[in-house]
Amino acid sequence: MSVFLQSISGIITIIIMIAVGYVLARRGWFDDKSSSLIARLVTQIGLPCYMIETIVGRFSAGDLKTMLPQLRYPAMSMVILLAIAMAFAQIFQVKKSHRGLFTSMFFNSNTVFVGLPINQALFGDASVPYVLVYYMCNTTFFWTIGLYLIQRDGELGQGLSWKDSLKKIFSAPLLGFMVGVALVLLRIKLPHFLLSDLTYLGNITIPLSMIFIGISIAKLGLSNLRLGKDHLLILLGRFMVAPLLMTFMVMPTRMPHLMKEVFIIQSAMPVMTNAPVVSKLYGADADYAAVMVTETTLMTLVVIPILMVLLG
Repeated sequence: MSVFLQSISGIITIIIMIAVGYVLARRGWFDDKSSSLIARLVTQIGLPCYMIETIVGRFSAGDLKTMLPQLRYPAMSMVILLAIAMAFAQIFQVKKSHRGLFTSMFFNSNTVFVGLPINQALFGDASVPYVLVYYMCNTTFFWTIGLYLIQRDGELGQGLSWKDSLKKIFSAPLLGFMVGVALVLLRIKLPHFLLSDLTYLGNITIPLSMIFIGISIAKLGLSNLRLGKDHLLILLGRFMVAPLLMTFMVMPTRMPHLMKEVFIIQSAMPVMTNAPVVSKLYGADADYAAVMVTETTLMTLVVIPILMVLLG
């Protein structure tokens, strides 16, 4: 019961922050430029600072050398999920113009905007480095294979080039992660005032991320949500197939128990918030992607307490 109450408490914390963004957006506080600015503040400023401060402040060189090889587990799970998604698209005859986007949304998860605050709410700051390990793998898969699949759906054949996608892989959050790792491995100590600045700027990450999700839900409108065949398949993939697969992979291993829990929770996160943006750039169905982002984000609020009880 205590595990269930803890997970409910963590989810309620997230819901309240999302609700703030939703209500303010419905009242006209935000336009497209505002939501874009919030996303840039989080990804370009808050998250890189958060990653550097967290890694430098919490891990030694020995800790990192033990942790980083565990990247193979999310990588293997995403390869398997990719194969399952492609098979589902064929078996259940997903519309051809949606198959690339369907596959990308099936095997990639939202590890930062939703995954980071949920894991921190459930497990505390100790979970953050494990979240970042999963993020490293997830963002690489999305901006390579996921990008290619979405591009294949589009009719315009323009937008992001492979050079652009490489820049996306080495994004500010990932570079922040790499800088933090390098500082720890090289045993470089940052001055106290700089660590304080990183802490203050990093603290904007979680509340602004949740407000951004609330704005996105308000912009789409709850009345546009629906549960078609491929919608249900993506929900199945995100919230049943992915966490079950990760559970079977990590439970027999000797990795820290907290890392196992974080990897399982991360595998059950909603669709990437980047999916609608990339879809629009390539001429794929951006509305379909936006609906799935919203539906899977809302469903997370139901799924995570169940997963926490099962893990407990």
